[in-house]
This record gives sequence, structure tokens and C-alpha cells, in this order.
Amino acid sequence: MSQVNGVEREIAPSIDVKSLSYAFPDGSAGLKDVILSLPPSSRTLLIGANGAGKTTLLRLLAGKRLAPSGTVSVAGVDPFSHGLEGVTYLGLEWVLNPIVRTDIDVPTLLASMGGNHYPHRRDELIDILDIDPTWRLHAVSDGERRRVQLAMGLLRPWRILLLDEITVDLDLLSRSNFLAFLKRETENRPCTIVYATHILDNLAQWPSHLVHLHMGRVKGYGATESFQLGETSTSGNSHLGELVLRWLEEDLKERGPRKGLSGEGKTYENLEGRGGYGLEKKA
Repeated sequence: MSQVNGVEREIAPSIDVKSLSYAFPDGSAGLKDVILSLPPSSRTLLIGANGAGKTTLLRLLAGKRLAPSGTVSVAGVDPFSHGLEGVTYLGLEWVLNPIVRTDIDVPTLLASMGGNHYPHRRDELIDILDIDPTWRLHAVSDGERRRVQLAMGLLRPWRILLLDEITVDLDLLSRSNFLAFLKRETENRPCTIVYATHILDNLAQWPSHLVHLHMGRVKGYGATESFQLGETSTSGNSHLGELVLRWLEEDLKERGPRKGLSGEGKTYENLEGRGGYGLEKKA
């Protein structure tokens, strides 16, 4: 809390990560010495190739995995140890929730998530995401189903929102309206967002901060204006898109070939009688 003219005012939460390294149960490294400081009310894009560590980081910030003591602080506390209230994480497990593929109507689903307690917020999300309340979830497209999932996940006001490529099935207009809604949230109430995505449509003016992850390490982070976005774009991308494209090209060059293709002359071939595909050297 802070005081403005003698009146207490809630402050949006910050996110701080100090020397965070994380290994998976099989011993493989997920994150290596990650250091981050994301300020209150920030909207951060988490950028990196597949396997860079984005999902692992988001799950640690959400308290869904145990981080080493003293390495992760959300709103000043460890999200795993304290079970921090107001943290909403929407990722793969949310997308795969089997309930949203059953023969159930939209009002029932939204009511189950507290829609009747937040009627104005419920109606705003229905309008923004262009949801038809008469839909039955087993009979709609994946994109329409995803809109309902987003409304379900965002009905209860959150303080920290962690999104892991959750908008992949939305059409361009729905995604634009959704991102505008999220931006207004950070401007009008105390909340903070971290969003991992590969889709940069409508995002040129959206993020306040960028984080560049590569092979479990942070290669750079900071306010968006601190990055060189370039003067011109000849590829049809936004300047943000050009920056991210350059990052990913550099990451690929730094990583080199996949381990299975690192030998000279190796290629994938169909190995009949050997149970599928494997690696062989061409003659």
C-alpha cells in the first residue's frame, strides 16, 4: 500500500528473480542464473524460441513449481511457499481442460468461475471476446472455445497475470480486442502481466518491457524503449517483429544444429523395419 493525499492506495505487484537456476527431475537444466526485475503495472513480453525456458519460468513465477529459496519474489513473497492470492496462470493445462469440450452452455461455465459475482466484468469479457452466450462448448470451433476459456480465466480480478501462448487460436480481431483489454487493466487498476508468445500481431505498442530468453538464460531485459527497434522494416514486420526476428536468428546461430544432426552428412531417413524414423549417414 502507498498513501496519496493521506489515502491508502494499493500498489501493483512487482516481480523479482535473483540468480534462479532450475533443473528438471531428469537432471537437465531448465533455467540458468536468471536475473529479472519487472516493475509494478508492467506488461512484459517473454520472447524466446521453443525450449528457451519460457514455460518453466512462468510456472515458477506462478508458484506451480518450487524454486530455490530466495530466488523468486512476487509482490515481495515466495509464490510457492505463501500461495500468493491474485496470481492467475493460463497455460497448457488450462487449454487442455476437458470440461470445455463437453455439452455445456456458456452461462453455466462462467457462473462456475464466479461470473455472477462479477457481472460487469463477465459482460465486458463476453463483449470483448465476442462470445455468444447460446454456444454449447462441444459444438463450437477451437477458436470460439478459447474465447470462453479466456473469459473463464479472467473473470476474477487478478493482480499478476501469467499467460503462456494462450491466444494462439484467436482470430486477429478477437486477439486485438483482448490485448487492448489487458492494457487497460494495467492502466486502470494495480496489476502486472507477463505474456509468453510467438505471435506479434497487434503487439507493437503493447509491451512496457521485454525479456529475451535463450537456452534457459536471460540474454537481455528492460523497458521496451531501451531496445534498438530499428528505423525501417522491409519484411512487412513491425519494428518489434524485426527485433524479435533478429534475436531468434542470433539464437539459432548460437545454438547450432540439433544434437542429432550435428555430424557431417547426417539426415533424417525412413528406416523401414526399424520402428520408424532415425538418423543415418548418406552414402
